[in-house]
Amino acid sequence: MTTASESINPGGGERRLHPWSWLFVLIQQVKAFALPLLVLLFTGRGNSWELWGLAGGGVLVLVSLLQYFFYRFRVEGDGIVIRSGVLQKSHRHIPYQRVHNVAVHQSLLHRLFGVAEVRLESAGGMKPEAEMRVLSLVDAQALEELVRAQGAGSPTVGEGDSDALALPESRVLLALSTGEVVRLGLISNRGLIAVAAAFGLLAQADMLDVLVEPWAADAVDWGRNQQLDWVGWIVGALALLLVFVVALRVLSVVLALLQFHGFTLTEQGRRLSAQRGLLTRLRANMPRSRIQAWSLREGLLHRWFGRQSLRVDSASVETANDQRSLRDLAPVATPETVNALIRHLLPVGHWPMQAWRRLHHRAWRRQFTFPALLSLALTGAATFINGPVGLAALLLVPLFLVRAIVWARHAGWSEEAGVIAVREGWLDKRWRFAEVRKIQSLVLVQSPIDRYHGMASLLMDTVGASPFDTPLRIRYLPADEAMALRDQLAAAMEAAPTPARTPA
Repeated sequence: MTTASESINPGGGERRLHPWSWLFVLIQQVKAFALPLLVLLFTGRGNSWELWGLAGGGVLVLVSLLQYFFYRFRVEGDGIVIRSGVLQKSHRHIPYQRVHNVAVHQSLLHRLFGVAEVRLESAGGMKPEAEMRVLSLVDAQALEELVRAQGAGSPTVGEGDSDALALPESRVLLALSTGEVVRLGLISNRGLIAVAAAFGLLAQADMLDVLVEPWAADAVDWGRNQQLDWVGWIVGALALLLVFVVALRVLSVVLALLQFHGFTLTEQGRRLSAQRGLLTRLRANMPRSRIQAWSLREGLLHRWFGRQSLRVDSASVETANDQRSLRDLAPVATPETVNALIRHLLPVGHWPMQAWRRLHHRAWRRQFTFPALLSLALTGAATFINGPVGLAALLLVPLFLVRAIVWARHAGWSEEAGVIAVREGWLDKRWRFAEVRKIQSLVLVQSPIDRYHGMASLLMDTVGASPFDTPLRIRYLPADEAMALRDQLAAAMEAAPTPARTPA
């Protein structure tokens, strides 16, 4: 691979984007206008305002193209200087220390043209510090190496000083074979998510009646022609369910291969880097110090395959749910591999935690209250509509009771050597943990029901937490224990040294 010194030199003058940059910008703009254009094409009635709308879209595309034609960047010893804009000129200097993640994105079209999209992302930024669409693959790799070398602790680079760009030795922490990625597809529910999204789109477009109902009607007519009895109908329904489940798993495997094929997690100095993807290749890296919180999962299918999954929250709000961010440290791996990876990357404490503490002895009641009330409301509504048959919904109450008791028995928390951890679940086990010094805020929560039972919940917020993930929280603690833990963690947070921050 071409090194940074052979391609991009500090002090080497301004550089342009790749000559094919205009094409990828055009494609990006067409994607943004694709839906309105299709709506105008299929629902328009020839009004002149529609033509003006299309003309306005064309002007926006032209302006965006001009912006990228005037895009220039220059590599200096302490950072990257970017000059852009047509009428409104922009001149930005991005210090290397401010860049926490370099994301290199290559779709199939990028790979055909030998180019890549590069995003320079900062900690806590709502958008990338810089987005270069597109650079030649050599320049993209060289720029990535340059930023990684600076983040690895290299001294400030001067003009013509290529020796300072020498990177520390790279170490592979985890590499997934194709078999492991197939296991990931069998474990995950990506196929179900994709099918649900497809049904949602069909429902929005009023296409369910056109596509689904005729197929269902044909299946029912075929069954009647075969003169099936109730056993035949049950066998047919089970067969269709089996086909559906198998199709979902096959789809999940395909999606996992597209997303995680060739997944490799490497460590280079103080930075982590991961690359993955079959058709679209993604590569992202970030400093180890940017890891804020950890999420470990072991569902039922995970246990059947003897695997776990590990994700992290990084100090970047903008990339919290971006597929180009580095969140999956171990999409799937054996428990021994995951534990070894955590022990290697967690700077304080140890893993697994040894001393787990139980929740309030009436925590099961709090976990049972809401589902029980919901079941009673559902029973009342079903009975009002369908008569005594609706009372069958009461069968959910004992199921929710058993679930609450089992959940409370396996839930717990631990605080050891500067690490706070929470575990929940039985069939679907989840661990959430973080360094105490990384906690940004503590919130003690007590609902009226909590106060009646003498319990409280403690919420701990960290930077970069995804709203779609389980928050770091300890639910249903004894109130006095929750207050004591809050005071203890608050004191530890205040005593923790504050890392130096690079001014914006």
